[in-house]
Amino acid sequence: MKFLKNSLVAIAVSLSLSQVHAVDLDAGDYDYAPSGTNLAILYYQHATRDALYSGSDKVAGNYDLTSDVGIARYVHYTDVAGIHIAPQILIPFGRLDASKDISDLGSTSGLGDIILANTFFLYNDASTHSTFGITPYLFLPTGEYSSSKALNLGENRYKLNIQAAYTTRLAPKLAWDVSADMTVYGKNTDAAGGDIKQNIGYQVQTNTRYFLNDKVDLRAGISYSNAGDVKQAGITTDAMKQTKFWLGTGISPTPTTQLIVAYGRDIKVENGFKEDNRINLRFLKAF
Repeated sequence: MKFLKNSLVAIAVSLSLSQVHAVDLDAGDYDYAPSGTNLAILYYQHATRDALYSGSDKVAGNYDLTSDVGIARYVHYTDVAGIHIAPQILIPFGRLDASKDISDLGSTSGLGDIILANTFFLYNDASTHSTFGITPYLFLPTGEYSSSKALNLGENRYKLNIQAAYTTRLAPKLAWDVSADMTVYGKNTDAAGGDIKQNIGYQVQTNTRYFLNDKVDLRAGISYSNAGDVKQAGITTDAMKQTKFWLGTGISPTPTTQLIVAYGRDIKVENGFKEDNRINLRFLKAF
């Protein structure tokens, strides 16, 4: 079945793009921190996918695609030339597994593409807890990649994501974040079937937090992303489009630590796998 074979080729691409074509935010990521503050952050996400879509139509079959992905992140807040900034590095790692009708895709594990970033805080109003920042993320082709494998944690190409975000307090116990980003893709020149090019992708997302007290909040968010059309060997594949939501809580057992636990899933997907379950954990230590 030619269509199925083509879909299997697109699976690895769609999975990679779902992780890195845009940058998902946790509520409060753009909160202002004093100069000299350092953050050590560890992320973990477990996601399962059991449905594949071509356009908005579900493809017949029995699918199981699971990812377990972690990220180690370091952030440092400082001031340069009168601008408050937060240079940072993110190191992804994890495992991807395919089974059932797509078991021949196999599995892979190892390091993903290292990400260098720097947030520029262009506005801060302490009286309303309002900030506006812009963050460029540069993805380096350092992750595990082989053109002979269907699943890869690395993408063998550079990417530049530029994100802008605004956060404020709508009420003393209610915070709101909104952000938008766009991704410019480099070319993968070592892909089975020919070079891979991709149009600019984008994402918009929003989060809310309700503070039960100084240590616990309830949070929810929603996002929409368009990864950009993919071009290979003269054939254009329509962009993967994803609408998803998440619900969770943030707990701060001490003034310098925080644990976030969130559950989410896709609401609608076009041209890719639909996540039926997603669990996110994040531990943060400030020093």
